[in-house]
Amino acid sequence: MWRQQKFDLIVVGGGPAGSTAARFAAMGGIKVLLLEKDRDIGVPVRCGEAASDEGLRIFVEPDPRWIKSVINKLRLISPSEHTIDIELKQTGYILDRRIFDYDLAQYAADEGAQIVCKAYVDGLLFKDDRVAGVTGEYLGERFEVESDIVIGADGVESRVGRWAGLTTVVKMKDMESAIQKTIAGIEVDEHRFDFYMSKEWAPGGYLWIFPKGPNAANVGLGVSGKYSRFRSAQRYLDDFLQKTFPDGSVVSSTVGGVPCDKTLKKIVAEGLMLAGDAAHMVNPMTGGGIVPGMRGGMLAGETAVEAIKAGDTSEKFLNRYAKAWHKIGGKNHERFYSIKETVSKLTDEELDSIAGAVAKIPPEERSIAKVFRKAVFKKPSLVMDVMKVFAGV
Repeated sequence: MWRQQKFDLIVVGGGPAGSTAARFAAMGGIKVLLLEKDRDIGVPVRCGEAASDEGLRIFVEPDPRWIKSVINKLRLISPSEHTIDIELKQTGYILDRRIFDYDLAQYAADEGAQIVCKAYVDGLLFKDDRVAGVTGEYLGERFEVESDIVIGADGVESRVGRWAGLTTVVKMKDMESAIQKTIAGIEVDEHRFDFYMSKEWAPGGYLWIFPKGPNAANVGLGVSGKYSRFRSAQRYLDDFLQKTFPDGSVVSSTVGGVPCDKTLKKIVAEGLMLAGDAAHMVNPMTGGGIVPGMRGGMLAGETAVEAIKAGDTSEKFLNRYAKAWHKIGGKNHERFYSIKETVSKLTDEELDSIAGAVAKIPPEERSIAKVFRKAVFKKPSLVMDVMKVFAGV
């Protein structure tokens, strides 16, 4: 039984970050246990389910079973409802996270990781001031399992980092109150993302329509914490749905917080690493977390292998994971955060003005980069950040 064993690595959380960490660690030949508190991997879905083809291919070959819609265009809707259509240079997907997450966990299991659901982790074990395992409850029984390293991939509500003494607090203005409903029985363009930008619809954030085939869509929004106290995210969304899809049927609903801030300053401790939402790796501009979470999970899993083989699980050694994240993804996250800060302060009048300026660009010459360059016109110093982000620098 897993409760009687000692592991090289315990991963807490079975989302994309956790499963990817477990997979890459097991591929490296170390003994891995993944603990998931919910009954099934992939449930409940707390996500818009969007990901890029290019991003997924870093880790896996996209499986047609995961894909509900293939996205090749984007529509921006201004406060006065002017529409800007953009052809995307990269292919995007709307996924079925229930299937996608399950398969990621299966990949980890195929590599030798042991996976246990309904295992609620409620504390850490320590030895000589070093994280040395976890405690929790499984099917009504207490457990303690030792390990050399723990990876906390337990989502935005992560407690693992806090138990290890890391500062995980999100400023109110950077925590978006998000709600999404899957609406069926409607007509949508199954190949297009729609984004609504207005303080009337989603102050400090945006509202999205992500198609899941031609007759259903994930419709959701995120409201900045500094505005959510005035009106709930659900109220904003329900008003929009009543106006836009009055005859649609709600087949699922999810709510939660999205940390749209910079990655935590410290994501490692003695014997511990944080990955994915737990480390605040969500793209601050879009709120997208699948690919960044998987990237963090991969880097953490690979670092765990290096640490175990070197016999060194100190914070100093594990900090090579933090450095790798910053080099590969962290710099762009900081740039996206700066852009987000500027865009979130734009008035509806300014957003309409930007839409008007972009509309003058010939459709075949429009790009996301050009839209953002227009959006940061009040802060020219950010134009270089925009160019670096979209150039992949």
